[in-house]
Amino acid sequence: MDNNSDTFNYNEAFSRNIGLLTEAEQEKLRGFTIAIPGMGGVGGTHLISLVRQGFEKFKISDFDEYEFKNFNRQYGARLDTVGRAKADVMKEEALKINPNCSIEVYREGVSEENIDRFLAGVDLSIDALDAFQIDVRRLFINKSVEKNIPVMTAGPIGFGTAFLIFMPGGPNFDDYFAVNDGMSYQDRLISFFVGLVPSLLQRSYMKGTNLEDKRGPSSIGAINLCAGVITINALKILLNKGEVKAVPYYHQFDVMKNKYAMKRLWFGNRNPVQKIKMVLAKYLVKD
Repeated sequence: MDNNSDTFNYNEAFSRNIGLLTEAEQEKLRGFTIAIPGMGGVGGTHLISLVRQGFEKFKISDFDEYEFKNFNRQYGARLDTVGRAKADVMKEEALKINPNCSIEVYREGVSEENIDRFLAGVDLSIDALDAFQIDVRRLFINKSVEKNIPVMTAGPIGFGTAFLIFMPGGPNFDDYFAVNDGMSYQDRLISFFVGLVPSLLQRSYMKGTNLEDKRGPSSIGAINLCAGVITINALKILLNKGEVKAVPYYHQFDVMKNKYAMKRLWFGNRNPVQKIKMVLAKYLVKD
């Protein structure tokens, strides 16, 4: 594929970022490496948003291929990409914007066998895994924190987004979500959802989430909100701009309810109120 890298002008392409960033800050973005496992719903949109911000170095992973059920929300899902590998398509999309991007693709996904290689040289980790891939998510976030790599996760919850930031020296996935190896898959999953959205702003209108079938409703508007908070917080973290509210703080913004919740969750999911929510969640997540 002819990527026109010889004619691409980085400074001109991203000149409209200047004024929000200095020229020196914009140039600095080119040196950071960002890891994004998952190129589906939020992952593909994260990648494109970060590329348009001016980041150039990425490690991405996904073993899945596009299907028709992806059309309502996934950036690379089109008639001409059905059956194609998501990671390959998204790499192509990113290079169409900035042909100088360096994108390392892990088509096998992320696992115990390759996590150290996937995170080698990474400055920022962004969890974009499928909502129900709880064990890989746990591995990715715990390993990132262990390696002193900031890591973010943002979920498209209802008509909004819920996001968490894990910083070096702070709680890891197990600490915040109170997850351990002895828990069942369902209990680990419930712990993740309850810890991601303690305020449950979406509870009055969001229906149809089913743990057993591993499915839930989704909105393209919510996906785009996720990419926005991820991209801006990436700037805050990597450029040391503004205050970063990391766990045990959680964030949820619901456009439908006109509400934003940012609170400190003392003890994470070990908080007594959270324990009650986890019991109730076993009934609420089913139709």
